[in-house]
Amino acid sequence: MRFLHTSDWHIGKSLKGRSRLEDQEAVLRELVGVARAHEVDAVLVAGDVYDSAAPSAEAQRLAVQTLLGFRSTGAEVIVIAGNHDHPRSFEAYRPLMQAAGITMVGTVRRADRGGVVEFQARGSGEPVRVALLPFVSQRFAVRAAELVTQTPAENAAKYDQMVRDLLTALSAGFDDDAVNLVLAHLTVTGGRFGGGERLAQSIFDYYVPATAFPADAHYVALGHLHRRQTLPAPCPVEYCGSPLAVDFGEEDYTPVVRVVEAAPGSPARGVDIPVTAGRRLRTVRGTVAELAERAAEHGDAYLRVWVREPARAGLREQVQEVLPNALEVRIDPEFAAAATGDRPTRPTAGRGPGDLFREYLASQNVADERVEAMFDLLHDEIVGAERHG
Repeated sequence: MRFLHTSDWHIGKSLKGRSRLEDQEAVLRELVGVARAHEVDAVLVAGDVYDSAAPSAEAQRLAVQTLLGFRSTGAEVIVIAGNHDHPRSFEAYRPLMQAAGITMVGTVRRADRGGVVEFQARGSGEPVRVALLPFVSQRFAVRAAELVTQTPAENAAKYDQMVRDLLTALSAGFDDDAVNLVLAHLTVTGGRFGGGERLAQSIFDYYVPATAFPADAHYVALGHLHRRQTLPAPCPVEYCGSPLAVDFGEEDYTPVVRVVEAAPGSPARGVDIPVTAGRRLRTVRGTVAELAERAAEHGDAYLRVWVREPARAGLREQVQEVLPNALEVRIDPEFAAAATGDRPTRPTAGRGPGDLFREYLASQNVADERVEAMFDLLHDEIVGAERHG
């Protein structure tokens, strides 16, 4: 059988105040096209459908349209909640989604109560079993009293054991004559972060080793870490990564979606299909003149700009005039350090406020005569008011 593995859509995510909904819609439309072109038997969505537990109506509309689009290809569609999603909302949607032929699970369930989905691959007729493990919070695994009385190591071990017990129970019905899959949203030890994850729910007590997964699973489809990566384990343990970079920390890799083939008695084999839709993110450096000269190179990418000039009033506006897609404008840290690192400290005795303020501006790598003039004007007004008060 053949299935598509995707996760971490983060619908509704904005970047530096700029909505990415248009990009997200283009990316998800491309994913539906991949599922249709490859005639997959199932689509597995490994959590973080939304970026917020309270998504906007527009974000919910896009998620529903996408899931229905996957279903219209004839594939089984299975989606679990991630740490950004609201698990109870997923459960509220569950009956409606079931009526559309879509399985949506927000909370941990027993195998016989929706924790395992069984179906037959439409092409080959092979039986398929999918064990579902939505995001498990620390509060679920460790009670409040234990958080206070036990050490972090003890709490981490308890979380690890809880996840192992859940996986053991959910995979108890795996069969040698079936394709056995695990769909989960969690952090695996040794996984590399992409840059946009919610770290408080990714580190400390929120991880398990890859050995926690059942060795007889044909494939473990993971969500949560945004980089595409494979973890060493007795069975294939894979993060597909986010199909759209959600932060500038994720700009240096190509997002993908995975199409995987699996059959009873043989290892799963997958291919990464690059996702081309959606604006890319880039970090650019230079003086304003250099940035203007190379502006055409960046296309429609959203930009983080590190300026190699002293700070001054209006600098951000100058940069955005030549680079309209600049979402963040800062002084290049390397330039600032080089400009201020060796400046000697001068004694302050006998020097006026204006001199001290100009030295402060120089120490901050700010060169703007208008700021100095404004300081002089305000200083004169204050001193004059005190004299006449």
